[in-house]
Amino acid sequence: MAHCGKQRDAKGQYLFDLLCHHLNLLEKDYFGIRFVDPDKQRHWLEFTKSVVKQLRSQPPFTMCFRVKFYPADPAALKEEITRYLVFLQIKRDLYHGRLLCKTSDAALLAAYILQAEIGDYDPGKHPEGYSSKFQFFPKHSEKLERKIAEIHKTELSGQTPATSELNFLRKAQTLETYGVDPHPCKDVSGNAAFLAFTPFGFVVLQGNKRVHFIKWNEVTKLKFEGKTFYLYVSQKEEKKIILTYFAPTPEACKHLWKCGIENQAFYKLEKSSQVRTVSSSNLFFKGSRFRYSGRVAKEVMESSAKIKREPPEIHRAGMVPSRSCPSITHGPRLSSVPRTRRRAVHISIMEGLESLRDSAHSTPVRSSSHGDTFLPHVRSSRADSNERVAVIADEAYSPADSVLPTPVAEHSLELMLLSRQINGATCSIEEEKESEASTPTAAEVEALGGELRALCQGHGRPEEEQVNKFVLSVLRLLLVTMGLLFVLLLLLIILTESDLDIAFFRDIRQTPEFEQFHYQYFCPLRRWFACKIRSVVSLLIDT
Repeated sequence: MAHCGKQRDAKGQYLFDLLCHHLNLLEKDYFGIRFVDPDKQRHWLEFTKSVVKQLRSQPPFTMCFRVKFYPADPAALKEEITRYLVFLQIKRDLYHGRLLCKTSDAALLAAYILQAEIGDYDPGKHPEGYSSKFQFFPKHSEKLERKIAEIHKTELSGQTPATSELNFLRKAQTLETYGVDPHPCKDVSGNAAFLAFTPFGFVVLQGNKRVHFIKWNEVTKLKFEGKTFYLYVSQKEEKKIILTYFAPTPEACKHLWKCGIENQAFYKLEKSSQVRTVSSSNLFFKGSRFRYSGRVAKEVMESSAKIKREPPEIHRAGMVPSRSCPSITHGPRLSSVPRTRRRAVHISIMEGLESLRDSAHSTPVRSSSHGDTFLPHVRSSRADSNERVAVIADEAYSPADSVLPTPVAEHSLELMLLSRQINGATCSIEEEKESEASTPTAAEVEALGGELRALCQGHGRPEEEQVNKFVLSVLRLLLVTMGLLFVLLLLLIILTESDLDIAFFRDIRQTPEFEQFHYQYFCPLRRWFACKIRSVVSLLIDT
């Protein structure tokens, strides 16, 4: 009973450690758990707060395991399991149109993915046009598909999955939108923009180009008020700039501010002891207060260098030869996973993470810094598209994940799958009686499910939480007001009754206004109080 009570009150760190233990992941500081509230606003699970108090939705809960802080040099990660998880995230970014790249870069990245997931080209297994059966981008041309197949056939033969993934990471890291998790906003002129935080600094994407890049050592302050986000910048020659942007909602602006605070602390500071609590307002009793609770990048790298263990076994899932992509309003497409792993997907967090490709997407777009970049067009037929896809379009950067936050039904690390089992929902893949040897045992699944079940019990109603927050805010304001009045009263008594001969007090006492207040108001009030106190004392003595 005591153990269950502890789980119900568990912090986010408890759940995160539980997942990392399940994944056999040691370099875990780069990752986080993301969820979406009923208002479709994304949030990162805060490790210092209770899990059930952060989730305002009703079961089943959907949480997604994501890269939260992109490594500045992903190839330098110590363990292959960490590189593989970062590879899956960047592959997803490419698929969602977050990575701006040239056509040649796009073809090379896709070829690395193909090599990592299906191995060397084999004429017997891979007929003409085989690359068109796989999804690297939402839409792409036959010309690009031929280029992908050509690179795969001629340049990557013999590369192991680990080598291909490593080369993919090295190439992706060179792109200027590597590590971008875009937040939709508008500038002071009302133009659409996307703000993002990368390992190297703050980025603003507008139209189809990067209009601002500010290094972390130039960012002096992050602030928000309502829907307005402020970035204070100090550049060379003491030049100070304030960038102002407007988020769609106050909640989105607060999320943007929190992400900025965490990214700045992670990438800029030398050690976690330098982290300070940050307020969104200059007044200590107003606005939001937030503190990054994890380690910083330098500490993470130092800790990784000390890892000494046998590399954990990695179970990779092959790509899905399918053109279709479900709407985010649909449930997870478990049928898109190879049949030998379907049951594993339903019960294994690892397999859930390996199926990142089935969710909402947008078209890859070109960067103005590259002349031969691409933005593919929708094709009505193969023949009709063969020529038109080469046309460059000047469209705005608009990744679907920014406009429509992490889908509630997306097929990433789906804790929802476990939640369904916890809440008694039937399995949609009961026909699979056997899975691969790597599939977690029933005992492991039951243990993890039991942990999550205990965690989710006692989840309060959203209305009660809102009322509690309002009451706490009123009480805090009342306490602050009473504290200020007490301080003012104490200062008044010192001025009028004490004999302290301090220059500051002496100057105040000599002002005509203070003398008038003292003789016309304070002295009569003091006599009245003294009279009342004597009356009460005499009454008590008589009784």
